[in-house]
Amino acid sequence: MKTGLVLEGGGMRGLYTIGVLDYFASYNIKFDYIIGVSAGACSGTSYVSEQPGRNYRVNTEYLSDKRYLSVSNFIKTGSLFGMDFIFDEIPNKIDLFDFDTFLKSDCEFVTGVTDVKTGKPVYFGKDVYENNDTTILRASSSIPVFSPPVKFRDGIYLDGGTSDPIPIRKAISDGCDKIIVVLTRDRNYIKSKESFRPIYKTILRKYPEMIKTLDIRDSVYNETRNFLFELEKQKKIIVLAPSVPPVADRFEKSVDKLKVIYELGKSDAADKIDEIIEYIK
Repeated sequence: MKTGLVLEGGGMRGLYTIGVLDYFASYNIKFDYIIGVSAGACSGTSYVSEQPGRNYRVNTEYLSDKRYLSVSNFIKTGSLFGMDFIFDEIPNKIDLFDFDTFLKSDCEFVTGVTDVKTGKPVYFGKDVYENNDTTILRASSSIPVFSPPVKFRDGIYLDGGTSDPIPIRKAISDGCDKIIVVLTRDRNYIKSKESFRPIYKTILRKYPEMIKTLDIRDSVYNETRNFLFELEKQKKIIVLAPSVPPVADRFEKSVDKLKVIYELGKSDAADKIDEIIEYIK
């Protein structure tokens, strides 16, 4: 049996996922396979490196620091989030990420990104993190318009959540028999068309396939959720989603609101923990 964990993105709404994973860690729950996009991938890395609490600190203790999230970042670098600060300085100098434990773990870890030239999802394994390289994590977290594309090896990439927002099908194709999915939107949420099409159409004019991907992002997202909810009805997977709509958005800077989402993740995980343990044991 191969157990899998699928982690949706969502920017600062990812505090929900962090709460879920920190609760899982308290039960020492292990997975054979974890796949995440954007904030989901960020949360997953610290789970594999066995550092509960780390991602909560990273996402709350530096919000008042302009290097983390600010308009000044956007003016200087084209990204609201300070990518160098988040993906280099913090993990390598401030709140150290345990690359050694992460890389030696038996857990297969997959990060999803979007190829801006094709508009299609691309997936990378754990090996790309060798030599303390977090470039692919940065790419997966680079939200179109709010962050510039990231070059990695022979490709140019953006947010993995734009092309494969909840990579359940990838987990299935990679052989997972039992899968836990963690969402960052409540069950009643329905994604609407992107409201800033004129902006991303202009900014990404060199990448017409990426524009097409953004144009259909809502339908892909909603169809994927319908698919996984159907699998849930068939008792093939377990889905964890916020029991109430998240109080924060993806650029949230209120620590109080982020703490509410984090605690909601822990609470929702606690409500399902017996079912989850029985399912994957």
